[in-house]
Amino acid sequence: MTRPINFHELAKLSPEQRRKLQQRTETDLTDFEAKVRPIIQAVRNEGDEALARFARDFDKAPVKAGEIAATEADFAAAEKALDPNVREAMEFAAHSIRKFHEDQMPEEMWLHEVRPGAFAGDRSLPIPSVACYVPRGKGAFPSVALMTSIPAKVAGVKDVIIITPPGHNGKIDDATLVAARMAGVQGVYKAGGAQGIAAVAYGTQAVPKVAKVIGPGSPWVAAAKRLVSHVIDTGSPAGPSEVIIFADDTVDGALAGLDLLIEAEHGPDSSAYLVTWSRRVAEEALAAIPTYWAKMGEQRVSYSSTVLGGPIGGIVLARDEDDAIAFCNEYAAEHLEILAKEPFAYLGRITNAGEILLGEHTPTTLGNFVIGPNHVLPTSGWAKTASAVSVFDFLKRNSIAYVTSKGYPELARHAHALATYEGFEAHANAVSPLRDKILKR
Repeated sequence: MTRPINFHELAKLSPEQRRKLQQRTETDLTDFEAKVRPIIQAVRNEGDEALARFARDFDKAPVKAGEIAATEADFAAAEKALDPNVREAMEFAAHSIRKFHEDQMPEEMWLHEVRPGAFAGDRSLPIPSVACYVPRGKGAFPSVALMTSIPAKVAGVKDVIIITPPGHNGKIDDATLVAARMAGVQGVYKAGGAQGIAAVAYGTQAVPKVAKVIGPGSPWVAAAKRLVSHVIDTGSPAGPSEVIIFADDTVDGALAGLDLLIEAEHGPDSSAYLVTWSRRVAEEALAAIPTYWAKMGEQRVSYSSTVLGGPIGGIVLARDEDDAIAFCNEYAAEHLEILAKEPFAYLGRITNAGEILLGEHTPTTLGNFVIGPNHVLPTSGWAKTASAVSVFDFLKRNSIAYVTSKGYPELARHAHALATYEGFEAHANAVSPLRDKILKR
């Protein structure tokens, strides 16, 4: 049974009611953090034994401590079992993802002359290791394996692994194993949820400790990332899915309703809004959504109905274009579609979004799978300051500077004045006549 779809008119809402529409599942992770702490401690203390126990308890998967790592037999069986059509689609997606991220790579080093005889620049190097988290709780997501591991490999990371929850049969999803090999990843481990994050933060008998973990996950995963962030780089926050479909009065509301369900079907903890100032568009979408539910399975209908009828989903009717844009920028959605005959007319005014998909032929589905830009995006409003996963998540920069003997005197004079003012005597001495005497020896 479906819930009634929320219909919010912003002009009739109080500031507090409007603020509540901006909340996400991850707004407060306090309760999750309390539950996650003992899981992390158990993994630190027991290693693979804890991973296997949590796989049995949480994933209902018959996993033993000696079976955490995928074997060559597992990879071979996955290659044999995978539907050729799915493999072809994955190869198509992998090509797009690889091409996009190769084009994104910065030059290895640059130096500019910032003053006569003084050069400064950056050098980009890959980070040493990374774990790509591939969720599985509400389905199987080989696309996440491709979106995270391919840019890591393009960036040149030496040690790339994948961690993912096992299925009820105790095995890793076939397509995820095939995706790993497409990306050039050798190590895949049955380590999902908070326990998986703990495993790569501290290391276990089977799972190596790595420098960074990246990828989307549940509030349990998000809470675990927060709690281990002092020992591992946890990347930009990527939690439950969220979308805004921004539609002007030039589009068919049925199309807006069709696209609204894309991210809403991910799970009951997703967030999804259609934002428009056209009552016609809003009412057409409202009427069309039940007809789409009639063509979907019970689980996905349940998920999307829960989202659209819950506290963080539905149809939002703004007062006007300015009000709609303001709502979108304040929300800072993970995914934002601009449905309009002239979508570029609005692009300049949308400042906060993980990704922006323009026009009637660019649904989130294409962005999620095959266009090439990364679908691992900041959630919970972090798109105000964070960006989509990219090669830059797998690179670090060294600042490089070089000063010639001709450029040194002027820089030294100004640096000496600042060092003296701030009271740093060794700093000042290092650019004083003391240095000149040593260099003349």
